[in-house]
Amino acid sequence: MLGRLSWAAIPFDEPLPLISMAVVMLAILGVLAIVTIKGWLPYLWREWITSVDHKRIGVMYMLLGLVMLLRGFSDAIMMRTQQAIAVGGAQGYLPPDHYDQIFSAHGTIMIFFVAMPLVIGLMNFVVPLQLGVRDVAFPVLNSVSFWLTASGALLINASLVIGNFARTGWMGYPPLSELAFSPDVGVDYYLWSLQISGIGTLLSGVNFVTTILKLRAPGMTYFRMPVFCWTALASSLLIVAAFPILTATLMMLLLDRYVGMHFFTNDAGGNQMMYVNLFWAWGHPEVYILILPAFGVFSEVVATFSGKALFSYRSMVLATLGICVLSFTVWLHHFFTMGAGADVNAFFGIMSSIIAVPTGVKVFNWLFTMFRGRIVYRTPMLFAIGFLVTFVIGGMTGVLLAVPPVDFVLHNSAFLVAHFHNVIIGGVVFGAFAGYNYWFPKVFGFTLDERWGKAGFWCWLVGFYLAFMPLYVLGLHGMTRRLQHISDPSWQPWLLVAEAGAIVIMCGIFCQVAQLYVSIRTRERRRDLTGDPWNGRTLEWATTSPPPAYNFAVLPQVETIDAYWEMKRRGLTPTQPIYETLEMPRGSPIGVVTAFFASVTGFALIWHIWWMAILGLLGAAVALLVFGWSDDRERELTAAEVAQLERARRGLRQPA
Repeated sequence: MLGRLSWAAIPFDEPLPLISMAVVMLAILGVLAIVTIKGWLPYLWREWITSVDHKRIGVMYMLLGLVMLLRGFSDAIMMRTQQAIAVGGAQGYLPPDHYDQIFSAHGTIMIFFVAMPLVIGLMNFVVPLQLGVRDVAFPVLNSVSFWLTASGALLINASLVIGNFARTGWMGYPPLSELAFSPDVGVDYYLWSLQISGIGTLLSGVNFVTTILKLRAPGMTYFRMPVFCWTALASSLLIVAAFPILTATLMMLLLDRYVGMHFFTNDAGGNQMMYVNLFWAWGHPEVYILILPAFGVFSEVVATFSGKALFSYRSMVLATLGICVLSFTVWLHHFFTMGAGADVNAFFGIMSSIIAVPTGVKVFNWLFTMFRGRIVYRTPMLFAIGFLVTFVIGGMTGVLLAVPPVDFVLHNSAFLVAHFHNVIIGGVVFGAFAGYNYWFPKVFGFTLDERWGKAGFWCWLVGFYLAFMPLYVLGLHGMTRRLQHISDPSWQPWLLVAEAGAIVIMCGIFCQVAQLYVSIRTRERRRDLTGDPWNGRTLEWATTSPPPAYNFAVLPQVETIDAYWEMKRRGLTPTQPIYETLEMPRGSPIGVVTAFFASVTGFALIWHIWWMAILGLLGAAVALLVFGWSDDRERELTAAEVAQLERARRGLRQPA
C-alpha cells in the first residue's frame, strides 16, 4: 500500500535530524498560528499565493532563496565544524553517513534552491519594469514556474525527516548513484526534486526570452535596453539551451534505477563517463546562468552610485553575448583527468582561458565607470566593490585550473572548492545582496537600514576570505574534497581559520536579518515618496515605490539608453496623461495546485507508492485541463479607474 515507506524511514535514533525537524515544525506552526489569528490567510491566498503579478512572484522567489540560504548555510557550518575538530584520533560529531548526506544536500540546495531563486527572483521583479511593460509574456506560467521550484525545495527538505538524502555529492555521479551502490531513496529524492524544479526553471527561461524579445516599451530597441535586461536575456537563453540536457540526463539515471536500464553502468553498453559529460554540458553553462544576471546587477549599481553612464555600453552587451556563446565550449575542463587526450584537453583549456576575456572587458568597464565618478558608498555599491576584488581573484584561479597540467595536480582538491566558492559567493551571492539592497525600496516603498547593511557586508567579505583562502593553501598541500575526517594534523590550524570565517559569515547573516527587522520597524521614516531614492537611470525608477499592479498607467516612450536619466536631464515633466482601459491577468491557483500534485507525485515515485503517483499525475492533468478550458483569465480596469488609482498613488487631489 505504501511502497517502501515505513516507520523505519524516520530517523528516531539520530538526534540531529529530529531536533532540526522539531525546530522547523515549530517555526511552521508558529507562522500558521500567527497568520490564522491575525486573519491574514484570505489576503495571502488572494494577493500572494494565487498572484500572477511578476513583482510578487519575484518577491516569493527571493524569499524562497533566502530561507533556503539559512538551510544550506546550516549544512555548511556543520561540515566546517566537523572538519575542524575531526583531526587525528578525534572523530568529530557527524558520522560518515550523515556527513555525506549533508555535503550532498548543501551543494544541491545552494545551486538549485538558493542561487537560482535569488537570480530568477531579481529578474522577475526588475526586467518588466526596466523594459517599460506591464508584466511578463506568460503571467500564469510564471506562477507555475515558481511553485514547481518550491515543490522541489519541499521534497529536499522532506528528506531531512522521512528517509535520507543522496550521499553522492551534488553532482550525483554514477556508479555511486546507481541502484547497486545507493539502494535507498536518497538518490531518488535528489533526482525527483531536481526534475520538478528543473521544469519550473525551464519554463521561466522560455518566459523571459519571450518577454525580452517581444515585449518592450515604445522606442526601446535592443541597444536601448538596460544591461541587466541583456544579462537576463543571455541567462534565459542558456536556461532554454542547457536545462533540457540536465532533464534528459537525470531521466536516464532514473530509468537505470527504476527499470534496470544501463545508460551509465559498466555493463550492457553503458558508460559512466557519459553522465559526467552530459552533466557538465549543462553544469558549466549553469555557472553563467547564475553569474550573468549578477553582472547585470553590478552594471546598474556601479553606474547609479558613480553618477555616470556605464562605460562602453555596447562592449558590455557584446561581452555578455560572447560569454553566452562561449559558455558551451568549456565544459570538459571539469574532467581533464578522464583521459580524453592531449588534443581535446588543449582545446578546452584554451577555450576556458578565452572566456575570461569578455569577463575582463566587463571588469575594466566597471572600473572605468567608477573612474572620476562621484561614488556614493551605499550598501549595494560596497557589495559591487567587494565583488570586483573577490571575483577577479576567483577568476584568476579559474584560469589557473584551465591549464590541464595544473588541473591534474589540483583536481578534486580543496583548491577547487575554494575557487568555486570564490566565484559563486564573490559573484552570485554578492550580486544577489547588491540587488536586494538596491531594489528593496522599489519593492516595498522604504529603504533598508544602512548601518546594519554595511555591517552585514563587512562580515560577509571578511568571513569569505577567512573561510576560503585557507582552502587554497590546503589544496596545494594535498587536501582532497569531501573529507569527513582529517588524517594530517598539520592541516588543522588552517581548518580552524576556515571555521572562524564561517562564524563571521554567520554574523553577516544575523546582521542582514537585523537589518530587515530594524528597517520594517522604522519604515515610516524610510518611506520612498519619490520612487527614485538612488537617482537611478533606468525605467523602474520612473514609477512609484512600490509600483502598481500595472507598472505603468501609460507606457513610457524611450528615445535612448538610460531612458529615465535622459528624461530627468531634459527636465521633462509629465503632462496630463491620457489613460486607456487596461486588461490585467486575474490571479490563478493553478500554480500552487500544480505544485501540490507535483509534490505528491514526486514523493510517491520516491517511495514507489504507485497508486499515489497515478492520482498525483491525474490531479495535475485535470487541474491543467480545467484551467486550459477557462476563459475568465483577465479583468478590466477602465480608464476612469486607472485615473483614480493614479491620483491616489501620486497624492494628487481629485478634481472638484
